[in-house]
Amino acid sequence: MRQIIILFFLTTFFHNAYSQDESLQLKLDSIISEADLMYKYEKAVWNSTDLLMGNIRLKKKYDGYVVRHSGDSIFVTYYGKNQKESIARYTYIATNLNKPLLVSMESSPLKISEKELLDIKIKMINQLSDSKYNVTIQEGYSPNLILFKENTGFKLYIVMGTTESGVIPFGNDYLFWADSEGIIIRWKKFHSRMIPAYSKGSNGEKVVTSFHSHLKTTPHITATDICTFRLYGELCKMEVFGVLCTATGKYYKYNLKTNKIEIEEQ
Repeated sequence: MRQIIILFFLTTFFHNAYSQDESLQLKLDSIISEADLMYKYEKAVWNSTDLLMGNIRLKKKYDGYVVRHSGDSIFVTYYGKNQKESIARYTYIATNLNKPLLVSMESSPLKISEKELLDIKIKMINQLSDSKYNVTIQEGYSPNLILFKENTGFKLYIVMGTTESGVIPFGNDYLFWADSEGIIIRWKKFHSRMIPAYSKGSNGEKVVTSFHSHLKTTPHITATDICTFRLYGELCKMEVFGVLCTATGKYYKYNLKTNKIEIEEQ
């Protein structure tokens, strides 16, 4: 009888441990998936903006952009100052975000899907002035807005950008959820401040990896962390960064080449 009881508890223990590992892996897979989409949006914007700004005529008309996707295609639409017409459209495929598959520089009315994204973007930005969100922008950094449409509403990420070379602008990142009308219903700030990583040490030595820690309110590596590293890590010639999460005591390492997260127990 005693052996049966011991066997039962051992079976339960290993089942629970396996379930926890499986649940964590599913969470990490979803983080990678979200970071992938964020990266595709931002990389397409980076490259198409360079192309647009190289055209003097379009540069004078430029007022902003919206991004959407369908399958493996990313669509970046730039609109003019009246916010009613597109001035250029760039289509990328996920396997080649450096060169657009299609380019249109003809002015035309915004499509319904483009106008919806623009209206929601404006509504959400206007709400961010509320002090309860405590959105702050540190000198030397600029906010990049990544808006996704979902089944029942929208998500707006804010990640920091920089033009300073040798810097990965981790930190001061946010996520806002809105309903179908663009009204913010909840929000999260992942890091309390900027925690930039530098490609060179104080004596000019090359830094090959970066590390920072998360408070208990952010128990995992984040999609914003990964997206930022994918955008800037290659420029800084770094392939790996790590995050220590105090809530779980786990150390997460992200590898740029494999696009995977490894876990180490502390």
